[in-house]
Amino acid sequence: MTSPVPGGIPPFEFRQTLGRFASGVTVITAADGGGERRGMTASAFVSVSLTPPLILVSVDHRAHMHALLSRPEVERFGVSILSAAQRSLSDHFAGRPGPEEAVPWFTHEGLPLIGGSVAQLVCRKQEVIPAGDHTLYLGLVEYARYTDDDPLVYFRGQYHELG
Repeated sequence: MTSPVPGGIPPFEFRQTLGRFASGVTVITAADGGGERRGMTASAFVSVSLTPPLILVSVDHRAHMHALLSRPEVERFGVSILSAAQRSLSDHFAGRPGPEEAVPWFTHEGLPLIGGSVAQLVCRKQEVIPAGDHTLYLGLVEYARYTDDDPLVYFRGQYHELG
């Protein structure tokens, strides 16, 4: 193990260490003022509270989604938890796009979500918290639906499936 440096461990070591934590894969979605749909793959997603129902997503300052979610007029965002069959969508929204028509968009009250995912959430921005090179968006869950399909899992920098 590398010795600590002022301000914490080196970024590479931090990334390698946290890569040992298996996580689901989500796509964060929102619409800009013109109704154009935007999405971003994120594994930094967590349930925060049952009462009220709160979740948190972490978005890099360099991401286009950060610029969109930072707008005061963007009050809601979506979270779609990808299924094991949606690996290509994770890549698409992580900056390795395939054909746009392959994205199974659907909307709930004007907010874009990803069809075929294990679960979809519609969240109202509750709090925006600066955190280093990311911003944390705390969302109040206003709508949710789910299936019993298997999720896409990310572990040690690779996709996996349950079982």
